[in-house]
Amino acid sequence: MSQEKAYLVSGDPQQPPYPHNEMSYGNDNYPQQPPPYGQPPFPQAAYGQPPFPPAAYMQPPFPQSAYGQPAFPPASYGEPPQAVYPQGPFQQPPMPPPPMMHSNVALGSPGYHDDVPPSYYDNEEFTASNFEDKNIRRAFIRKVYMVLTVQLLVTFTFVCVCTFVSDAKKFVRRTPWIYYASYGVFFISLIALSCCGEFRRKHPWNLIALSVLTLSMSYMVGMIASFYNTDSVVMAIGITAAVCFTVVLFSMQTKYDFTSCMGVMLVSVVVLFFFGILCIIIRNRILQIVYASIGALIFTVFLAIDTQMILGNKQLVISPEEYIFAALNLYTDIINIFMFIMTIIGNTRE
Repeated sequence: MSQEKAYLVSGDPQQPPYPHNEMSYGNDNYPQQPPPYGQPPFPQAAYGQPPFPPAAYMQPPFPQSAYGQPAFPPASYGEPPQAVYPQGPFQQPPMPPPPMMHSNVALGSPGYHDDVPPSYYDNEEFTASNFEDKNIRRAFIRKVYMVLTVQLLVTFTFVCVCTFVSDAKKFVRRTPWIYYASYGVFFISLIALSCCGEFRRKHPWNLIALSVLTLSMSYMVGMIASFYNTDSVVMAIGITAAVCFTVVLFSMQTKYDFTSCMGVMLVSVVVLFFFGILCIIIRNRILQIVYASIGALIFTVFLAIDTQMILGNKQLVISPEEYIFAALNLYTDIINIFMFIMTIIGNTRE
């Protein structure tokens, strides 16, 4: 038995555990030789070769087909690569998620602008629900203008009676207390229709309150018109009709959003109110003409705002349930325009 084998059997501590003679490497106890200096320590195979041939590290990581060719064949020069799917069982691609919906219209559809719902007039394609909404809006507009037409007919009938009938003109001038009573009734009905949302939606109480407001306002306008000349009143009626018709058509056709300046107009009304108090204290014809001109301009803009709110294609809209409130807004705008224009013409002609 050799010295190394004797050590392995006896376990003599005097013998070195790892002999360092050159003949010990490659024998039965140490079948593998250490790698040369500078070479990577590859694991050795049975015949002294690395288990992975060097060429295997240079192959591209393409999936191999059944015949040893890559599953994605390279395209020829100048041609785009062709997508060849690897062999395997067919898998159905996942279904795309449904589009986000907003107001019954999918995001990205025609007429949709920056997360804003499409309007009724700049959207080219409508679904069934959009058609229904458009029909509801049209019915709402027709109802508003029918109520407004009846109101204006009643008011200008009072104006014509107080202007052309001499007995009616004398009566309204001799009974100012009816004017002040009409003023109080007008404010009570105006507050009820403007501030009480549930009240103005109840039928027929909303129509009754609107009728009372229209009658009281008609009497006040007729009494004020009785103090002006007939020619001034007729001119004021004609100018008011032309201005209102032009403003309504312009508001329907323009792309400018008048509803965006609602805050500025509310501040203008407050300034106009204090300016009117100043005109009451200081009796000056020129000051009254300036006051009436500013008031006519402000309420002309209000008419454009209310018209676009009724159409429903701008930033602020009125609900189709609020046809009484919409008719009230248009009615007060037109009456104020008529009053200011009549004041301008009357003070100028006198």
